[in-house]
Amino acid sequence: MTWEDLDAHLDTVSGTVSAYVGRPGAGPTWTRLPDATHYAASTMKVGVLVALHRAAEAGRLDLDAPIPVRNAFDSALPGAPTFACARDYDNDDAVWERVGGSASPRWLAERMIVRSSNLATNICIGQVGLPAVAEVWALAGARHSVTGRGIEDFAAREAGITNLVTAADLAALLGGLALGAQRPGPLASPAACAAMLDVLFAQEHREDLAAGLPEGTRIAHKNGWVHGVRHGAGVVFPTDAPPYVIVACTTTDLADGGPSGEEDDDACRLIADISARVWAARHDLAG
Repeated sequence: MTWEDLDAHLDTVSGTVSAYVGRPGAGPTWTRLPDATHYAASTMKVGVLVALHRAAEAGRLDLDAPIPVRNAFDSALPGAPTFACARDYDNDDAVWERVGGSASPRWLAERMIVRSSNLATNICIGQVGLPAVAEVWALAGARHSVTGRGIEDFAAREAGITNLVTAADLAALLGGLALGAQRPGPLASPAACAAMLDVLFAQEHREDLAAGLPEGTRIAHKNGWVHGVRHGAGVVFPTDAPPYVIVACTTTDLADGGPSGEEDDDACRLIADISARVWAARHDLAG
């Protein structure tokens, strides 16, 4: 495979396919429309995860102190009423079973990533605030990504307040965590970055990037999906080559937006194919 072959293959796909491949801390080996903006879907949850750990390290939040689990949130649109999540639009019954009770931010953050719980995400955003998530993007070196609202904040959405990502920005954020686990960096301490990678390693939705890798390959990743959108962003840790960042963002009618894991989602298969092709070239990546 050549990168030109991969580009030619993706030219045949409807919609917009963006990608970024490279070693953490090095320039990219291959990109495709890396600065094109896409609706973020659940990839924005990585920024929320980092914001939580930064707040904990600054002493503003205890990750292990229980907080209320409530389904009522302030809108990002000033003056709009509070909003709530819909249980049938979530992926994790475990969080919903605690509504009216309590849970630790650490546990909620884990559910936000490994099961992509929307309810947990909005509770976590409520703990740190959207400006803290914006600060994470800035510290990562992101240039175009925005987390403007929580999930299912329809009043804000109708007012044009949205969540956007690019392949390059997601690569900067995930690559920053990988580097930050090895040496001090701008996102968080090495211990905190390592803890966040452990959460991303535990990702249970594995039907896109992870599906293109050999069984047992370690990948710290987050995906996101709604109708017409499917993204995968992560860091792969081969046993026989240095780690590499891989991001694929697709805005395409191939993405059915259904529950994660559906075998007939062509966008999942597309991202898995990209992942498999990059894996085959893992020894030849620059950096």
